[in-house]
Amino acid sequence: MPDLPSRAVGSKLFRQGGEAVPARLRGMKGARHIIEAFEKNFRDYGELGASVSIWKEGREIVSLHSGFAVADETRPWTEHSLAPVYSATKGPASAVLLLALHQQGASPEMSMGELWPEFPLPYATIAQMMSHQCGLAAFSRQADVFDHEDCVRALEETAPAWQPPEHGYHPHTYGVMLDELMIRLTGERLWAYWDEYIRLPLNLDFFIRLPESEFSRMAVLYPGKMDMSNMGTPFYLEYMKKGTPVHRAFNTLTGLNSVRQMNTPAAWTSGMPAFGGVASARGMAQFYQACLGLDELKVFPETVLGWMKDVVVDGPDLTLKTPTAFSCGFMHDPVDPSTGRKLRHLFGFGGFGHAGAGGSHAYADPEYGLSFGYVMNRMDLNVLPGVKTRHLINAAMKEIHEDGDDFDT
Repeated sequence: MPDLPSRAVGSKLFRQGGEAVPARLRGMKGARHIIEAFEKNFRDYGELGASVSIWKEGREIVSLHSGFAVADETRPWTEHSLAPVYSATKGPASAVLLLALHQQGASPEMSMGELWPEFPLPYATIAQMMSHQCGLAAFSRQADVFDHEDCVRALEETAPAWQPPEHGYHPHTYGVMLDELMIRLTGERLWAYWDEYIRLPLNLDFFIRLPESEFSRMAVLYPGKMDMSNMGTPFYLEYMKKGTPVHRAFNTLTGLNSVRQMNTPAAWTSGMPAFGGVASARGMAQFYQACLGLDELKVFPETVLGWMKDVVVDGPDLTLKTPTAFSCGFMHDPVDPSTGRKLRHLFGFGGFGHAGAGGSHAYADPEYGLSFGYVMNRMDLNVLPGVKTRHLINAAMKEIHEDGDDFDT
């Protein structure tokens, strides 16, 4: 992707619901694939409101926004619109713990038991916990997301379903573990540390606990239609059966289990590190520039950047029922062990980031100094990023790759 000016240089009209909706473009020249993919999502896949932001080497080079923040089309989606990004919160939240460890002279190789003696797998390292190896994807009983102490007790009462080196995604309990480690390490909740050391210094439009002053910027989330072709996959076959390990992983933490609940101030202010963040596309992409060390303040030391980038586990995922790879809290594309090739391209050419339920997505691509953020309010129902997200990722890769190969994302 060529160097492009960061100022707004043009506009384009995308059709949605019979209305022409202005979309601002930053660096429109050279971003043809991104623009076409963004437009196609509105035209063919029912996008309601959305933003895309791409940064390169410290500055925003592409910014698209269009559509509506509410389904009755009374409030336009702007570049400043915010939406819940679900598990895309896990990347920033993980960065908080990694930074706090470094500031305390510790590392992810510390055992969980050193900070948390009651942890069910005390000899596991923090790195193993952050790469979903501790077998605590579901509580042994239900616990209220708004009662941190009860969540901690529920976790301590839970017997691990597996142990390292096996791994399986922890969709909800991961946040409880991060928050409790932060309290034991620093005396602060994770969201407060995020604000003090990362969000406010970088002026990021990414909130793990949203202040009331920003409520008016929130878009309304709407559930998408189930892709019936997914129903026969191993993940959905187990997820749809109440009481199975996969179903319990998504349902033993209660209080924020529906889209309706995620559209409330209680959700936006929950401070839940696993899935409680709200952001703009720009805020997500700008955060990942810092994860590449391309922010002016250099908030993350080189050691912390290495913890983000270095893969800890790669292989079959016992929760998602498909291969996944993780560093300390960040998703990577898994590798086929027989060929050494990436099985997916959800994070660029070799990057890292995190997906969020419904489609929100962000990543950093170290090879090109590039970061990507996408936020929307009409959700896709997929265990991994759906067609709208994949189109945008594929388009970003095409912009970079001069021969325009069509990567299978």
